[in-house]
Order: sequence, then C-alpha cells, then structure tokens
Amino acid sequence: MTYDVARVRGLIPSLGDGWIHLDPQAGMLVPDSVSRAVSTGFRTSAFSHSNRHGAAKRSAAILEAAREAVADLVGGDPAGVVLGPDRAVLLAWLAESLSSRLGLGTGIVLSRLDDEANVAPWLRIANRYGAHVRWAEVEIETCEMPAWQFEELIGPTARLVALTAASPIVGSAPAVRVAADRVHEVGGLLVADCFGAAPYALLDIDELNADVIALSAPAWGGPQIGALVFRDPAFLDRIPSMSLNPYAKGAERLEVGGHQYALLAGLTTSIDYLASLDEGAKGTRRERLEMSITSLQDYHDHLFEHLMAVLDTIPNLTVIGRASTRIPTVSFTISGMQAEKVSAKLADARIGTLSGSHGGSRLLDALGVNDEGGAVTIGLAPYTTIFEIDQLGRALAALDT
Repeated sequence: MTYDVARVRGLIPSLGDGWIHLDPQAGMLVPDSVSRAVSTGFRTSAFSHSNRHGAAKRSAAILEAAREAVADLVGGDPAGVVLGPDRAVLLAWLAESLSSRLGLGTGIVLSRLDDEANVAPWLRIANRYGAHVRWAEVEIETCEMPAWQFEELIGPTARLVALTAASPIVGSAPAVRVAADRVHEVGGLLVADCFGAAPYALLDIDELNADVIALSAPAWGGPQIGALVFRDPAFLDRIPSMSLNPYAKGAERLEVGGHQYALLAGLTTSIDYLASLDEGAKGTRRERLEMSITSLQDYHDHLFEHLMAVLDTIPNLTVIGRASTRIPTVSFTISGMQAEKVSAKLADARIGTLSGSHGGSRLLDALGVNDEGGAVTIGLAPYTTIFEIDQLGRALAALDT
C-alpha cells in the first residue's frame, strides 16, 4: 500500500503552526492520540501501582502495557524492559551497575558517532576505575564506520562496547552485529544506543545481537520516557541493583524512583501510532510495526534522494558524509556562514533545523567542523513532504552568504 503522508499529517495537530519541521532529532511532533493518552492517564492513574484501589490497579496495567509495547518495538521480552525518565539517565545507572566489571586491566570500546548519552557514563567509569578506552573512528569522507576495525579494537580484555545503531547527526549506521559478535567472543557486552535509529528502522534485538538496547520515546513522537531493553532478562538479576527497593527484582533493579504512569500510557500509544503509519497494516503489533516501518522506509528513500538532490544544487553547501548505510538525517555546512546564522535565516522562513556544535559533538570535533562554525542538521519525519523539501531548497538558495 502507498504511504499516505497526508493521512499521517492529519494525526498531528501541531503541524497546523505553519512551520516546516526538519528537526526530529530534537523530538518528533506528538500525535494527538499520544496527548490524549497522557491526559487520560493523569486523570485515571495513581502515583503507585502497588496499592489495591482502582487507580493503582490502572497504574499497574499501564506499566505492564508499556513494557509489552517497547518489547514489541524491538522484538524483545517485556521482562527485560527497563523504563525511566530518559535514556541518558538509564544509561548512567546501567554504567554504575556494570562498573564492577570495568576495572583496571579491562577495556571499553566507544564510538565517535555516538551521542554523549552513550559515551559520558562509560568514560566516567573508566576514569574512576582505570579501564582502558579505545575509540572506533569514521572515514572522513563518508562518515562510515569501517567494520574491520572492531577486530583490532575489541581485544581479549574488552568487557564492553557502546555503539550507536545510527548517528542522529550524519545518519551513518554502523555494523552493530559485527561488533556484538566480536565482543561476545571475548566474553564482553554490547550496549546499542538506538536513539537515532527509531523509527527509521525495524529494530530487532536478536538480529543486532546487542545485550542492551537504549531507546528514547521523543525520537518517534512519544513522551519524555527512556527505555533499556535487555536481550536476556535474567541478566538483570545478575548485576548490582540501583533501585531504592532492596527487594527489587528484574527490570525494577535499574528503575530508580517512581514511574510517570500518564507518560507511560502515552509511550504505549506512541508505539501503536508507529504501528498504524501504514493504514493497511494487519496482525499483531509487531507485525504491524514491520509493515508500517517498511512503508515509511520506502517513502523516506525517495524523499531523501530528493533532499540530497536539492542540497547538491545549493552553492557553497557541503554535505558532511555520504554513508551508504544510513538513516534519513544529514548535516551540512555553508561556506562563509556560521551554522547558527544559517538556522536563524531558515527560521525566518519558518523552517526548523538544528544548528551549532550539537552539545559538543565528538564527531563534529573530530572532523574539524565545530572549529569552522558548526553544522546544520536536518532529518525527515513520518510527516515530511516533498513540498517541504522544495521549500527548504528555495530558502537555502536565497541565503545571502
């Protein structure tokens, strides 16, 4: 079935603001169904799911449904789903829990492509306990991450690899499975940050062979909720607990503090929204996700090809990296103009983008881009249209450099 972008746009009231939203890395626009689910959740749930009254039972049901929905999103087990306020917070707690495995004489492999959420916690642990850190690098021209380097980087002492499934800045999608297979050969773990990959790819935790997947619901139009998914739920009972409950079991061992049940209700609805992107999708939620995300990918393939053709017509514009395996996200510079100024000019035309150094991106630092004024980042969303891409092209062509 043909992807119906007009129908999808009709699900998102905030598109009526007159702006062109090409900044999904800052959080995709929220569907109306998600807003309503959160509102209903606030009205009907309690602040705890452990009591016996009706509102507490509804909170318990919301929590269970959220674990099941996240599990469906990645092909995992609901028992392995850890939920919290943000993926960065959850990754920090995970690093603390795994710190006893990452002491002097052990190794950690990190990636220049990764967001700081999957870098900073591991660096803190390495600095505290003396673990040796090695870096996976990218090809300067393409921003691809060569898979052959994992054989050299992941040695006998490696205990953990932290690797993005896709860069939210340049779009490159490294070979997570290759790194995972290699680190498992030496008895280590792989933590895959899928913040950039969802919802552009159908995630499968078994295919990735990742031990832990990190997710952020705002990346696909959900509320401010993060999740970790463990491929082996039993592993949660073998690592030190971070919970304030001394009797916590399973996923609760990494859930510090209470849950925002209304937001969890919105999380479940946001994944149902993804599963409904293709109006003809049928079957279980996982099967509907597969059909809908495949339809979205087909739509984005043509749209991204058009985007790149438009960018290639703009004088003095340089695209940063052209990876062959990627998500529909791209960063660029314009000679003679600071990225902040480019974004400001686009904002004057009611086009939203991201600009600057992206919070101190190690990738842009390594490429020398931040020294020259940073980069502008744009990305496609389920509601992006070819008309909006053409509008971007006209706005860029009108820039006075």
